[in-house]
Amino acid sequence: MSVSINTEDLPTRYHRPSRSEQASTKWHPGSVAGIPNSFRSKTPTLSINSVQTFGSEKTPNQRCKLIGDDRQLLNSANKQRQRYVTKDGKCRVNLGKIEDRSRFLSDIFTTMVDLKYRWFLFIFMMCYVVTWVLFAGIYFLDAWLRDDVNHTSDPKWRPCVENIDSFLSALLFSIESQRTIGYGYRMVTSNCSEGVILIMAQSIIGSMIDALMVGCMFVKISRPKKRAQTLIFSKSSVISHRDEELCLMFRIGDLRDSHMVDAKVRAKLIKSRQTKEGEFIPLEQSELNLGYDTGEDRLFLVEPQIICHTINESSPFWDMSAEGLKREQFEIIVILEGIVEATGMTCQARTSYKDDEIVWVTALSPACPWRRGFRVDYSRFEKTFDVQTPPSSAREMQALKDMERNEMSALSLYWDHMGHTCTSTDLEHRLSRAGIGDITEEKSTGTIDSDFEV
Repeated sequence: MSVSINTEDLPTRYHRPSRSEQASTKWHPGSVAGIPNSFRSKTPTLSINSVQTFGSEKTPNQRCKLIGDDRQLLNSANKQRQRYVTKDGKCRVNLGKIEDRSRFLSDIFTTMVDLKYRWFLFIFMMCYVVTWVLFAGIYFLDAWLRDDVNHTSDPKWRPCVENIDSFLSALLFSIESQRTIGYGYRMVTSNCSEGVILIMAQSIIGSMIDALMVGCMFVKISRPKKRAQTLIFSKSSVISHRDEELCLMFRIGDLRDSHMVDAKVRAKLIKSRQTKEGEFIPLEQSELNLGYDTGEDRLFLVEPQIICHTINESSPFWDMSAEGLKREQFEIIVILEGIVEATGMTCQARTSYKDDEIVWVTALSPACPWRRGFRVDYSRFEKTFDVQTPPSSAREMQALKDMERNEMSALSLYWDHMGHTCTSTDLEHRLSRAGIGDITEEKSTGTIDSDFEV
């Protein structure tokens, strides 16, 4: 049985508003009957559109905006995780807006040595070419002013420089004079003083250019920077126990037979920090102790060495656990310095370990199979093996050790006390069974009676 109701016959208050009216009208307390005006004025207005979107999904524009925000956060995170020093030791810090660049010209030798090879070779060639062309122009100008160019075939003419009839011939004479080639066809005569002065000036300038350019070339070729390419570091660092202490370890090796003299290793921790006063330090450098107080930082680098940093109370990793390591952002810079045995120059090799390159539960495998003699197998340089390392921080492990030590000491004192009590009771029991206690009492009683009778 169906019942039909005509909505037009209903009162106005029972009519359902249309969709257009629902979209256009706004719901607010003032439109509801029976609510006082004082309460209406205190209640904020709220539109139906906003009410409907509370439980609905995000619009496409909102979703795109959220995706864009996520991408911006990801890009900012990638920018923050750039390396301070690359794995091959190159520093990523770019120096800009240097106003006083004349300081580089005051130390021209170091500036030339630090240049890249393409720019250095370009400057090396241009120094010679410019001086040859410059003095060739001066020689040709002098020959043209003295009219030596038009009298090259006149045997009675006394030229300043013989056999210069064009700029090309003057250029050949300049090259022969500066490089002391001396073919003998062109030469300066004693008919002019300016020719002698020019030869002297070109010889002095040529000697200075030779000393500077050849010296820079020699130093650039023999720099110990290339020696650092044969000093290698392990790609990752590990955290595991050694001698019952939590340690951060990595490996260093030398590929050459000529060893480094007085090799020393040190490490820096690059991490942002905020001080107690609210100052933000973006790249603070702190020292990691690699055995400076015990001399373990000085290496006899004839075989791969495992460098160990003990995580103790003075270490910046004292409160860091395995889970905390995943949330941290830092970089460890390792610097190896030593004297090259072949040249006697100081060499420095660098590398870096980011927080995601530190493995918590592994240890480095030995690289020297001693059963085959003193032979290093560099194929095992990067190999590791899993060990049982608790994920707790060094502070928590130390607190647990102290608690166990206190419990053991308390337990030992308790057992010592119980053992002493049991020994005294057992002794009295044995004396009473032997009758020694009664004899002692009788002797003491007899002694008192005899003293009383006297």
